[in-house]
Amino acid sequence: MHCTIVGARRSGTAAAILAQKLGFSVFVTESGPAESCPEAIILIKSGIDVEFGGHSLKRALDTDLMISSPGVPPSSPVLSAARQAGIPLISELEFASRYATAPIVAITGTNGKTTTTALTAHLLRAGGFDAIACGNIGVPLAQLVADDLDRPASDRRVYVAEASSYQLALCETFHPRVAAILNITPDHLQYHGTFDEYVRAKWKIFQQQTPSDVLILCADDPYAAEASRHARSRIEWFSVHPVAAGMYARADDRSIIVVSSNTEVKLMSYTELPLRGVHNVYNSMAAALAARAFEVTNENLRDSLLSFTGVEHRLEHVRIVRGAEYINDSKATNINATWYALQAFEQPIVLILGGQADQNNYAMLDDLVRQRCRCIICFGEEAETIFNHFCTSVRCYRTATLSEAVECAWSVACEGDIVLFSPACKSFDQFMNFEHRGQVFKELVHQLPEC
Repeated sequence: MHCTIVGARRSGTAAAILAQKLGFSVFVTESGPAESCPEAIILIKSGIDVEFGGHSLKRALDTDLMISSPGVPPSSPVLSAARQAGIPLISELEFASRYATAPIVAITGTNGKTTTTALTAHLLRAGGFDAIACGNIGVPLAQLVADDLDRPASDRRVYVAEASSYQLALCETFHPRVAAILNITPDHLQYHGTFDEYVRAKWKIFQQQTPSDVLILCADDPYAAEASRHARSRIEWFSVHPVAAGMYARADDRSIIVVSSNTEVKLMSYTELPLRGVHNVYNSMAAALAARAFEVTNENLRDSLLSFTGVEHRLEHVRIVRGAEYINDSKATNINATWYALQAFEQPIVLILGGQADQNNYAMLDDLVRQRCRCIICFGEEAETIFNHFCTSVRCYRTATLSEAVECAWSVACEGDIVLFSPACKSFDQFMNFEHRGQVFKELVHQLPEC
């Protein structure tokens, strides 16, 4: 059987290796040059047929199956040609899931995916499972599935996959044992075209589930009720209000409550969680519900929730300089993520915003900015737009680069302030991705003088 893979980065290369192990005749086509693709050497050493610098449509379409990497836009000529030719077109996530030898926990949402995925794997490991975080979080699912073809099957193995809308959009038979939708707000609209298409992509996470599977939804999200009406799986809810089944955060004593079989049990006080912000109370409840689906005990959940310290680039403490704490939240690539970040701190905030916009509506931040921000420092492609929006309500500074923005923050921050790098924008105007952006921010902060 012939298989064409579009994109030779991490997920495309992992899909190619898996397909080769399964006996497919594999052809990989990559639009970029080989020197810009770190995975090129892996494909070449594996003897996989690969082309760089453009797509040869005739070769690409001579296939029984096409697998697209998540970074390839739907409008790509090679994907459009495959659709017109009636060639089955799926994502790496879908392909890998068809050959997975262990149950899958899949987690999606506009915000919180990475933290919740890492935390779910952490909770499952504490409960005695061989759980690995994968998918959009860094390690492709196809890589784990390929590795597991060479090892004995284990009934304790669990794949915990962060599933992006890019990956889910090209899923047809994807069937996780546990699925979670954390929240849905407008994002990636340039990729999906419309918000409805974005929602439809997210919903693919549960559409192949059966009544024996679990779907975890946020009762406070406006799209969750509609999703539940289309699901066949058992629903577990999380919320800051009482729920019929699942978990909720009780305000009067600041407790996380487990609701099951008409009984309520206090799990812990959410003030004990090491992760900051109300959004991380939500993320913690969702992760705990996913682990409970595998019968991890409340005692194990409590202990492991207390020991989880978070993920890189998400409200990450970097350094205290002259009494001001610098926080790296580079993963905040949309307005909603920054809104949650602003809620996480009670101290005055010096907020660094900027990057590449995706139909950003900064008015969503107005109230929190007025209440919590000492000033805003704008940089990058969106600097002018951000400055013009906020300059009448809070002191604003315009800079061209992130380096200039950090220097500006150092000059204006006071003892006791939070310098919050939560850009609310994509990173692609000046950086390869949000990880690259966050790493640069941390390096810049570590170079700041103390006086």
